[in-house]
Amino acid sequence: MIPQIDPENALELFNGNTLFVDIRDPDSFAAAHIKNAQHLDQTSVAQFLIDVPMDQHIVVYCYHGHSSLSATEFLLEQGYKDVASLQGGFEFWRQRFPETVITA
Repeated sequence: MIPQIDPENALELFNGNTLFVDIRDPDSFAAAHIKNAQHLDQTSVAQFLIDVPMDQHIVVYCYHGHSSLSATEFLLEQGYKDVASLQGGFEFWRQRFPETVITA
């Protein structure tokens, strides 16, 4: 079973040492994303695997919380220990916690 985290629990981690990872397309990320989130796609994944320590706590999000499940599974398969997919994705998060979102 792929680990998931609900938005309220993810919010508790928001100002800590948790890395929020956005896997949406680059234009969507540029238009709006969770503050301090890192964009991850096919062109940046190799560098991500080099730069981000395996013990980093990571919350992965996409649009609605579906694609982030497979990205979470991929990171776990690479050896990351503490990764979870954000339930509801960015669209739910943006509606619930707009103060944590950066828009272009």
